[in-house]
Amino acid sequence: MMRTAGPLVALALTLGLLTGCGNRDRVNSNESLENFTAEEIYKRGEYELENNTRPKDAVRYFSEIERLYPYSEWAKRALIMQAYSYHKSRDYEEARGAAQRFIDTYPGDEDAAYARYLLALSYYDQIDDIGRDQGLTFQALQSLREVIEEYPDTEYARSAILKFDLAFDHLAAKEMEIGRYYLKRKHYSASINRFRVVVEDYQTTTHTPEALMRLVEAYLALGLNDEAQTAGAILGHNFQSSPFYQDAYQQLRGHGLSPQARGDSWLTRIHRQVIQGKWL
Repeated sequence: MMRTAGPLVALALTLGLLTGCGNRDRVNSNESLENFTAEEIYKRGEYELENNTRPKDAVRYFSEIERLYPYSEWAKRALIMQAYSYHKSRDYEEARGAAQRFIDTYPGDEDAAYARYLLALSYYDQIDDIGRDQGLTFQALQSLREVIEEYPDTEYARSAILKFDLAFDHLAAKEMEIGRYYLKRKHYSASINRFRVVVEDYQTTTHTPEALMRLVEAYLALGLNDEAQTAGAILGHNFQSSPFYQDAYQQLRGHGLSPQARGDSWLTRIHRQVIQGKWL
């Protein structure tokens, strides 16, 4: 196995051999594996993983290696392949369990980086399925950060950085979704709280320009002109070419106002820090 590329390299290298074996070399699901060597069982697991429409069926072979040859090199490889098989079959909880067992059992192994990455993916790939419960998104961010910090020079860290940014953007998107919901129903204070989170905590995401524009809209509706003007000033300074700035500018002009920092709100402090560079 080529350690730097993870166990999937071994899968690719053996695929040609296994394909030639065909169905005649596949083990019946009820047949005992005790008469097979660890390598034979491992290869049969790889074949099942690659050719079966149910990747979870391959887990039987990899788990049997752990049982029959618990302290062998093949058992170590089989454990990481269990995690991959579970993940491929979208059984994310089991994937996390197998990946964590590999990390706990072989913390210094070169494939620990891949196990850590699989664990993070098992959270990340569930983000779209969790609605407004952001618990798994936060766990994905934490796990991806661990990959980045613990294995910074690996291909997994580079992939984790991209996924971290997307997960971070996802959190901002959920805040925007809820904020727009409140704004549409004229719950202005509640909507402002959501848009403020985006501006303060997720300012590097793609949702910041819209959040500032929505703040202009909400503050104007409440008659808080200083805050509306300040939000417009920040938006104009950082995102002047954005269509959200054009929208905010027209809203301000419609009230006889212009984008400029006024008053002493939380937005004014952001304006001083980010635009004027005054942090004290």
